[in-house]
Amino acid sequence: MKVYVIGAGPGDPELITVKGQRLISECQVIIYTGSLVPEELLQHAKPNAEILDSASMTLDQIVEEVKRCKEADLDVARVHTGDPSLFSSVAEQLRRFRDIGISYEIIPGVSSFSAASAALEKELTLPELSQTVIISRVEGRTPMPEKERLSELAVHGSTMVFFLSAGLVKKITRELIPHYGEDCPAAIVFKASHPDQMIIRGHLGDIEEKWRQSGIKSQCIIIVGQVLESEDFADSRLYAADFKHGFRR
Repeated sequence: MKVYVIGAGPGDPELITVKGQRLISECQVIIYTGSLVPEELLQHAKPNAEILDSASMTLDQIVEEVKRCKEADLDVARVHTGDPSLFSSVAEQLRRFRDIGISYEIIPGVSSFSAASAALEKELTLPELSQTVIISRVEGRTPMPEKERLSELAVHGSTMVFFLSAGLVKKITRELIPHYGEDCPAAIVFKASHPDQMIIRGHLGDIEEKWRQSGIKSQCIIIVGQVLESEDFADSRLYAADFKHGFRR
């Protein structure tokens, strides 16, 4: 018996890996995050597969279901939205699995921040402009480590990507403006890759008002940085005529 922790992607049901889709079709039990994972992915399940929605389940209940599957020798597809490596609450489940001797494998997925970048048609790292992306969230109900407070991260001036922060746009703009300036580009992508995807473009000085007018309250990725607008960046050396590497003859 094994639990396959599968990143289902950001919302578009086609943005799941081939391996993730195959495992959904092979496992006898599927536990999926029903509030976020598209139901179209369940069409790949076996006709007799047991499908459980974890949206209303506690951690203890999820672990109990997995223990039951272990006793029955049933493989489990534990399907999460996005990619399991970021803000997925996977680590706490894996810790429990290790404690009770349950074998597992993680299948990466397309993150919502990648989908948001694609929707904006932007590369988040540009030569000589920004070579660092800070992925974080704004402190709310869950506290942040002291050195990861927004005011500390802003000092770097890097491209910044925020998860789980849709209701904290005011805090983001207030703390970033002293470091980035009011004219720094900012964008909010609601439900990246979904049919009802929405994009708000602006700058730190006006993005909060645009966000308020939109009525968006959740499921957003917020991106801040000069990469969103600047055309004044150097070409990479990768395709330069005088650049040689092992794959170019």
